[in-house]
Amino acid sequence: MKEIIFEVREDEVDGGFTASALGYGIHTQADTIAELRDRVRDAVNCYFDETMDRPRIVRLHFVRDEVLAL
Repeated sequence: MKEIIFEVREDEVDGGFTASALGYGIHTQADTIAELRDRVRDAVNCYFDETMDRPRIVRLHFVRDEVLAL
C-alpha cells in the first residue's frame, strides 16, 4: 500500500477537527491542524503493526460544507 487518505472535517459548532481514514477503521480528533497531524500519525502507527503493509504516504483531504441562504 502506498497511501492512505483521511477525510478531515472542521466541527463548526464545538471547534476542532475530526479525521477518518477512507476504507479503514481509523478515526481521531484534535483542536488544531498541527495537533491533528500528530494524532493521525499516531493513529496510523497504532493501527498497522509490523506484520501489515504500512502506507508510506498519509493524505489529509479537507472537506468543507458551505450553506448558502436564498
